[in-house]
Amino acid sequence: MSDGQHIGGLEAALLARAEKLADEYLAGGQHVRQQILTEANQRLHIEEEREVLAAKAHAERAYQQRVQAAELGLRSELDRVRWELVNSVLSSLPARLTALAKDEARYLPLLLAWLREGAQVIERDHLVVQVNARDLTLLKHDWHNHAQEAAPKKNLELCEETLDCIGGVLVTSSDGDIRYDNTFEGRMEKFSEALQGAIADQLIPTGEAHIG
Repeated sequence: MSDGQHIGGLEAALLARAEKLADEYLAGGQHVRQQILTEANQRLHIEEEREVLAAKAHAERAYQQRVQAAELGLRSELDRVRWELVNSVLSSLPARLTALAKDEARYLPLLLAWLREGAQVIERDHLVVQVNARDLTLLKHDWHNHAQEAAPKKNLELCEETLDCIGGVLVTSSDGDIRYDNTFEGRMEKFSEALQGAIADQLIPTGEAHIG
């Protein structure tokens, strides 16, 4: 074999080797490219899922905030309506108490019970009792028996000076140091909070006022 032939054979072999290596590199490159694309798609999918989950969480928070705001608004409105109703009932009380005071069959036992209560609370032997002009006339004709029934061991003096009140009785010690106000007005002031709560419970029971 001549030198030219030998060199030509080497060149062909080198060329074939180079082509094989190029094919291998190309195939490897395609594999790496596909792997990169696959990993990129996976990362993109994961990122999309994260964004979807984040969007869902944000939407849920926004929805809950709107629901809570609506509940607070409704509770506020219920409270406003409830206290409007309470105030309406309270404003009508004087008229109802006036009507009660005119019903002697119902009112006199109540008046005597409040007289007894006041007489028993004040630990003095001599007490002064004051009522309004109508009740002074009501009690005066049988005062001795009323006084004995209320506090048999005490001296109860029915004062001729009358009160400006709807009804009820004011009991004081003879020196004026101790007062027990059992007039309608005095009791309404004394039990105002309990009265408001009782009216509110009757108008809007707690279970019905609860939201959520």
